[in-house]
Amino acid sequence: MVSRLVLDDPPVSVSLRRSARARRMTLRLSSRDLRVYLTLPGGVSISEARHFLSQHRRWLAEQIARRPGPVEVGHGVTLPLLGLPHLVAPGPGAGAAHRRADAGRAGIGGGGGRARARLPDRPGAGAAVAGGPRAMPRRWGAPRGRISLRDPATRWGSCSSRGDLMFSWRLVMAPEAVLDYVAAHEAAHLVEMNHSPRFWALVETLCPDWRARRDWLRRHGAELLRYRFG
Repeated sequence: MVSRLVLDDPPVSVSLRRSARARRMTLRLSSRDLRVYLTLPGGVSISEARHFLSQHRRWLAEQIARRPGPVEVGHGVTLPLLGLPHLVAPGPGAGAAHRRADAGRAGIGGGGGRARARLPDRPGAGAAVAGGPRAMPRRWGAPRGRISLRDPATRWGSCSSRGDLMFSWRLVMAPEAVLDYVAAHEAAHLVEMNHSPRFWALVETLCPDWRARRDWLRRHGAELLRYRFG
C-alpha cells in the first residue's frame, strides 16, 4: 500500500490518507510542519491520486510559497504575546528575556549562549483561556471536567463527551479577544456537542463579535504555529 507520493515540481513529499467517510480527494498543506496531505476516498486508486496531484501542482506551489518557514525562538527573535510583539533578548538567569518590542518592558530572565526560550509566563494568560469555560457551565448549568493546555497539530481547542476541555497553549500568542472566542467556542460544546444554530447562539451570548475573532484566527493562526521553542 503506497502511503506517500513524491512530486518533482514542486519538489515535495505528499502523504496519503485513506478515509471511508471522504467523498472526494482533498489536498491540504499543514500549517504546523508544511507537510502536504492528500485524503483519498476508499475506492480511489494511486494512479488517480497522481493525476489529481498533477492537476493541482500550481495551486500547491503557490500555497507552499506563501507559507512562512518555522522560527526557532532565540535571542533577537520577535514573537507575539497576547497579540503584542516581544523581543527575545539576553538577560540574567537561565532562560531568555522577553521584552515588549514597542515599549521595552521586561519579561522573563535568560542567560548567555543560544537562548533556551520558552513561552513567557504571563500573569492572567492561563486565566484568560479558562475564564469563559469556567463561567459558562455555572451560567447554563452544564457540567465541566478538567481544563488542560496542549500543543495539538490541527485544532485550537476541544471538548470531550465527559466535559474535559483542551486548549492550545499557543493561543497566549494571539490577541486576548481571539483567545476568549476559542474559550467560548469550546465552553458552548458543553451544552451542544455540534455546530448547530443553537450552538452558535450560545457562543454569541458570551462573544457577540465571534465572527471577527474567528476570522482573525483563520487568517493568522498559521503564524502562531511557526514558532519552535527549545
